[in-house]
This record gives sequence, C-alpha cells and structure tokens, in this order.
Amino acid sequence: MKIFYRILSVVVVLFGLSGVSSFASEQVWHNDLRSKFLNNDAAIMEINIRSFNANDVNEDGFIQEKMGEKRGTFINAVKRLDELKNLGINTIHVLPITPTGKLKALGTAGSVYSAAAFDSISDELYDKDSKLSLEEQAKYFINEAHKRNIRVIVDVPACASYDLYLQRPDLFVSNPAGEPIVPSDWTDVRLLSVGTEDNIDTNVFSLYKDFVKYMMNLGVDGIRADVAHSKTAAFWKELIDYSRERDPEFLWLAESSESWHDPISPYAVFTSYDKLLEAGFDGYYGSFFNIKDWKNAKELNTQIAQTLNNTKKFKDKKSVIGSFTTHDEVSPILLKGPNLSEMMIWLNATLPVNSYFVDGFQTGDNYLYVKGNKLADETMTDDDMYFTHRGKIDIFNLSRKPGGNNVTIKNNFLLGNNVKQSILPVLNEGTYTPLKTNNQKVFAYSFENNIKKVVTIGNLNFEEPVKVTVKVPKFNPKRQNVLPIKISDMPVAKRGKLVLTLQPGETVVLIIHELL
Repeated sequence: MKIFYRILSVVVVLFGLSGVSSFASEQVWHNDLRSKFLNNDAAIMEINIRSFNANDVNEDGFIQEKMGEKRGTFINAVKRLDELKNLGINTIHVLPITPTGKLKALGTAGSVYSAAAFDSISDELYDKDSKLSLEEQAKYFINEAHKRNIRVIVDVPACASYDLYLQRPDLFVSNPAGEPIVPSDWTDVRLLSVGTEDNIDTNVFSLYKDFVKYMMNLGVDGIRADVAHSKTAAFWKELIDYSRERDPEFLWLAESSESWHDPISPYAVFTSYDKLLEAGFDGYYGSFFNIKDWKNAKELNTQIAQTLNNTKKFKDKKSVIGSFTTHDEVSPILLKGPNLSEMMIWLNATLPVNSYFVDGFQTGDNYLYVKGNKLADETMTDDDMYFTHRGKIDIFNLSRKPGGNNVTIKNNFLLGNNVKQSILPVLNEGTYTPLKTNNQKVFAYSFENNIKKVVTIGNLNFEEPVKVTVKVPKFNPKRQNVLPIKISDMPVAKRGKLVLTLQPGETVVLIIHELL
C-alpha cells in the first residue's frame, strides 16, 4: 500500500492530475460525446437505475418496500453522481429505462431488457417523495449528470416482452404455426420483426424512431444498441441519420463483436460488426470480454492488433469500448480474484479504447445476492423467484446497490482513470508494439511517440509469480529514465530489456522517457 500511494503522489505531481472539474449549473449543456468517444476519451460506467442507489436494509440482496426499503430511482441516483465524477467517470451507460414486461417474466421485477413499451419510462424508477413527474425526474437526473460533466448513454432493448406481443402481435416475428419467436434462450422476450435490407419493417422502425426522439428530448447524449446485429444495416442507418440531423454529436454504440457470427434465432437477421459501423455506428465492443479465456500473451496481443486494425479500415473514424467486463460477464473477483480486476483497469488505461466498467466493479463486487434464485417475499411479475445470473449484476429484480469493500481496487480505479487522461495522446498517436518476453504467460506491449513510451506488462498466471525478461527495442538506461506508474518492485533496467518479477496476475505500467 505504501508503494501504491507513493506512486500515486508521483503521478499527481508529474501530470497535475485532479478530479474532473464541475460543470457550472448555469451553463447550457452542449453534447460532445461522439467526439469524446472517437478520441478514446470516454470513461464509461454502466449503471442500472433501479438498483444504483437502492437501500437494502436487511442486506438480503433485494428490496422489500413493505419493510421500508427503497428501490433506486432517478432522484436518489443523483446522490451518487459526485462519487462517479470523483472516480474519473465522465460518461454513464444507463441500462434500459423502458417499462418491463410482467408476463412469462424472469425475476420479481422482470428483466430491464424485456421492453413492454418504447414510448414511455418505467414507473419503477419514479420517486414518490418527489413532486416532479416521472419524465421530469428523468430530465432532472440527466441535467444533474451534465452539471457534473457526465454524459448519458441510454440502452435500447433489442427485443420486447410477451406483454407487448399480446398488445401488438404485428410487431413480432412468428413461426409457421403463428407463434412468436423466443430468441436464443431468452425466454422472457420475443423477437421483433425488422424486415430486410431492402424492405424495413415500418412498424418496428417507427417504434424505435419514437424511442430515439423521446430520449433526445430528455437530453440523452447517445444510445447503446442492445444486440445490434439482430437488425439490418439499413434499419440502423436510417435511424442514425435521423438522430444526426438533430444532433451531430449523438453517439451510437453497437453491442457487437468481431467474434460473433451467429444470429440470435434462425428467424433473426445477422449483421456483422463491420456492416454496423458502415451504417453509422461510432463504435462496438470488440472481443475484450474473452480475457477470461486467454491462456497466453499471443491471444491478448492478437486481439489488440485485430481491434486496432478493425477501427482504422473505415472512411469515418471509429472506436471501441474496453469491454473486459460488462453486465453479461461474471465478476472478475469470482473468476480469478482482485488481480484480474486490476488487470482490466490497467488494460483500459493503457489501450486506445474507451474505458468501460460496470457499477460495483470499482470496489470489487462479486454480484452474489443472499436470496438469489430463492423464493421471493413479494413480486411484481408472474415469477415468484429472485432469479439472478450468478456473479453478474442483477437486471431481473429490485435489488441492492452494487458495491464492495476492496480499497486497493478502488485506488487503482481512480489512478488508472487519471493516468489514462495523461497518456491519451501517446495511445492515440503513438505506435503500438507487442514486446517479446521469455514467458508465454506474460504479455507486454508499448505505445510510443517521439516524447515517451508507455509500457504495460502483465502476468496471465494468476497462481504463481514469474521472473521475466521483457525486450524493449532501443531502450538505453543511460539515456532514458523509467518512471513507475503501477508496480510492486522496480525492474532491473538493462540495455534493450527490463528484468522483473511479477506476482500472480500482476500488471505493471511504466513510462520510459529521455533523461532531461
């Protein structure tokens, strides 16, 4: 811990780092999210409003309002915005705020991705202690985020609930027997009809266009498209063009990956990530979530090189998020312990990507819920179980506020976000070089411009320490200095190489620059 704080002090003095400055309340907000994202300058936190600042008094993981416990709302969510700002977050990705289906549901509130309507806000997010209307509360939350220089992305679900199917069967795909399609294994939703590249389903398109218009009127800065590949490029292009006519800075983020190749149903379309980017999306997920399966350095460096190449092959500028952890991924704490969380922080910080995290990650939440998958005390749906995905942030119930008590992760989170700001020009403009090591379990890479070289080294062996030699071309310790940013023990600097011992799962970040 002493080493960490000493390094933090050095970084603060060297780079003049500080928290994000407040945005004066009297100023008019001007959306700049698209530019910020394309510059890899967005530090994004994914949040679920209905749990974001919930008050779970008995700590069983879920909210029983008849006992005086309180769900998350737009109003009480405002109380956590300063916390995010002080951690270096400048953008929030809000999970769907559309009404949720209650029939054939999963969980006691229903999945936030089981949309029952696209032209209104879920009344679950209403704070009855406020005199504002639900829509006014949503605008208040967004405005308060903007006052803190925090941009707001809202999620649009890819499918819709059984409830909506009963009201509007014309919006859905049916099988030859006339039954609505259950996509993938998502039993609580049904597949929307989108038409073809040459013939867009106008009813569903109108549904989404109204949603986009509604979100923009609320003051939202961008949209994340859930399972974006389940709609045609033509569908998205027309929608994106509509939004850009109103606001050229409106961001579009596709949940898509170069490693995904299959439709969510034999009845669904599949549009590859590159076609989505050609249609106007500004960015996508890449395949960084595969970190949990990487066995050696080659896999990591291959993924980095592939993603960097993918974002450069388009006429318009594109970018990605550091999708190492999302609401679809199991907590790194459960997978390989806190060192994996730290590795994700520093990969986000030292790659030309938009940093991306899930609420609770910053303090080491394992996303385990005491009464998860047990009989519920009360329910709002036809499901009487507290359905959860083990180790993943809950999206099915009114649940506890995400959180943990790992101070080391929190400190690394703050430091990583601040360091990212200081080295961003090197990451964006510098040359990426995979560095050779004498251990296949150790990855190393650098980004270098004519001023400095940022070197990142990580041990993919989470069980044993390793001594490793990292070859650093043109490195001369007599003419260059090594500044430790994140490290436990200083490396031995030799001409053309660094020799160091890495603890299990340890990630090291160094800056090499010319001696003054």
